[in-house]
Amino acid sequence: MQKILVLNGPNLNLLGTREPGVYGTKSLADIEADLRARFDGRAAIDFRQTNREGQLVDWIQEAGLSDVPVALNAGAYTHTSIAIRDAIAGAKAIVVEVHLSNIHAREDFRHRSFIAGVCRGVVAGFGPLSYALAVEALLVD
Repeated sequence: MQKILVLNGPNLNLLGTREPGVYGTKSLADIEADLRARFDGRAAIDFRQTNREGQLVDWIQEAGLSDVPVALNAGAYTHTSIAIRDAIAGAKAIVVEVHLSNIHAREDFRHRSFIAGVCRGVVAGFGPLSYALAVEALLVD
């Protein structure tokens, strides 16, 4: 069974209560449970969240060096982190960038992703389904 690492960045621990009009009402634990149920028997989901950029870098490097594909919702770090971009490229990590909201329909500063250019693809704007679509893409080789 394929292992998939699902990484979540800053403030995603607040899902369900943080701007529900933008991010929906499901908590991160709800999204994790939905993914585990959806991919039961098809993928071993390793689901993690941190508010620390360096921790995401460590996890991405670990995944890349171990050939474990990553669904990554880097949160605000998407638009600011060259370190995360370099970790993906340097460790040759297979990554699909994930966003709950359509970042291109939001504030101008969210339109630019520092990591998209080193990712296999980007899924945005489908709410929690964005995660499932990213995992599905990682299972297709």
